[in-house]
Amino acid sequence: MRAAGEQAEPTLSRRGILKGVATTAGLAVVGLGATGPAHAADAPALAGDAQVSATARMGGSSITMSVANGTLQWSARRDGRTVIETSALGLRLGDGTVLGSDVTVTRNGRCTVHDTWSPVYGRNAIVTDHYQEQRWELRDTVSGTRFGVQIRAYKTGVALRYVLLGEGTATIADELTTFAFPDNTTVYSARDEDAYLPVAPEAIPSTGTSTTDQGPLTDLPLTADLSGGLIACVCESSRLNFPRLMLGSVPGQPGALSAFLMEHTARGTGPVETTTTVETPFATPWRAVVIGSTHAELVDHAELVLNLAPPVALSDTSWIKPGKVFRCELSTAAGIAGADFAVARGIDYIEYDAGWYGPEFTTVDATTPIAAIDMPSVISYATGKGIGVFLYVNRLALSDADSLFGLYKGWGVAGMKLGFINDGTQAMTDQITEWARTAAKYELLIDMHDDVRPFGYERTYPNYISLEGVRGNEQFPTATHNVTLPFARNIGGPLDYTICYGQSRNKTTNAHQMAMAAVYYQPLNFLFWYDKPSKYANTAGWPGLPWFNAVPTTWDESRTLAGSIGEYVAVARRSGSTWYLGAMTNEAARTLSLPLSFLDSGTYTATVHADGTPGDSPYRTPVVVSTQTVTSATVLDVAMAASGGQAIILEPS
Repeated sequence: MRAAGEQAEPTLSRRGILKGVATTAGLAVVGLGATGPAHAADAPALAGDAQVSATARMGGSSITMSVANGTLQWSARRDGRTVIETSALGLRLGDGTVLGSDVTVTRNGRCTVHDTWSPVYGRNAIVTDHYQEQRWELRDTVSGTRFGVQIRAYKTGVALRYVLLGEGTATIADELTTFAFPDNTTVYSARDEDAYLPVAPEAIPSTGTSTTDQGPLTDLPLTADLSGGLIACVCESSRLNFPRLMLGSVPGQPGALSAFLMEHTARGTGPVETTTTVETPFATPWRAVVIGSTHAELVDHAELVLNLAPPVALSDTSWIKPGKVFRCELSTAAGIAGADFAVARGIDYIEYDAGWYGPEFTTVDATTPIAAIDMPSVISYATGKGIGVFLYVNRLALSDADSLFGLYKGWGVAGMKLGFINDGTQAMTDQITEWARTAAKYELLIDMHDDVRPFGYERTYPNYISLEGVRGNEQFPTATHNVTLPFARNIGGPLDYTICYGQSRNKTTNAHQMAMAAVYYQPLNFLFWYDKPSKYANTAGWPGLPWFNAVPTTWDESRTLAGSIGEYVAVARRSGSTWYLGAMTNEAARTLSLPLSFLDSGTYTATVHADGTPGDSPYRTPVVVSTQTVTSATVLDVAMAASGGQAIILEPS
């Protein structure tokens, strides 16, 4: 089928015809056949042509792959504007063979798929999966090696990946994909838990140590602010049995970034892997470019990463419950008090963090709590009140995850927060995905911490409910950092970003912290970080508490109302008939005029938590609560102090 307004594909062949359905002989064996209505296409001309190309188009997005004088390339556009200029494609194998430098196209096919699916939890209750795909099978002229390339165009962006054909094994030494951005592009570079640095693509700072990957490298997701309001975010999806992707500046190529497959773990612990061996046929991870015609639109297009990931692998997901979490101090009494606080504050889980079984970097046995914690009593008390229990486990205690997770299941634990995970190499990808599968076996949720990066796996194993991979809010970053994340790290997947409401070390207002609960997509949301329940005993002194009581962590519908990376953001999310609107600004005070046209007919009561008169520091700016009646015709003026925000509940009245 063709989307309305979409142009017909031009004929790809210059001479000779080979029906595109023949491609399935090579590509279908790795599960690459269409999942919806498919159309055959003519094969491109083979040897002797100077250039041949194929383009996938959908909803204003287009991605083109071409062979010019034997060289494999790609490019991408949005509404006629360049997102990625002509850039290299290819793989370097372990024996030195370069796939992409001298190739001919032997078969091709295309399909258009239009489907919907319902995630276990997410930004929206229904996800639309609508794309056009082009598939090429190619032959390396020198070695005769057969391989394939898939490209897809969605309304929300574009994606590509490679396919190694044949049966056996293949060793990959490097990926040669480049991303050539237009002139005057700014990229937001960050590695590990660094702050974001807006730089030209050729100016990624050189980082790394003797035990980590070194060079001008940046982690994904990587956001590129293009001219004219266009914005794109490079992510990866469906990373299985493959190393993590980083991007690096290209010497002598201003504006370009190149793929780098990690050889070390992010924190430099574990064996170095300079090559990756896979069983063929094998599909590499998707390289996705999420695209927004505006910055706000980019945030709403993040589900592209999920659409590229494998469907849910679990037959029963009824036990998977997103929710809010409160971290307890390390004692029995604190656990009991934490459970009571959770009941009073609408929180779903309590958690014992590092130290509950002893010093985490010297204790490899996570089966015995310290003497201060009567774990059976706490779990029994909490679960009796409908509150689940999470336990933190350092990676050093994960040598036998199956036994450990089975033990925790027997204890009645709801999930684990795994700490200091060394993502990066193929072996660590395998380990992370295996932990998620093992946790699912015992019906346990998993929250992966430290420099772990998203790749859509929460669709496949939705018990892999959250991950960190960011400079965390517990480090008290700037407001600018906070209003960069919705357009960067959070595009790639769920975000564990602890909300530090009421903390004197915050560089933001309390209303700014409150707004995070609606602005960020974080289905497992840690609240009141660093706090004790006793701090909030006098509820009159904390006007933000009712907001945190009410706000959910998973949604029926989400809409980004306004945004500019590093400047400001406003997001509205619906649960049932109630909307929750969060707005945040950087260090500049500002007022956003937000039309409420997304509301249904009738009147709504807006409960507004706003910045009051600014104090001598952002933290000392009070939260002022007011109510007003609004309709879908209302344009709401949202005033925010410097480093401030607003948190608004919109309930049908």
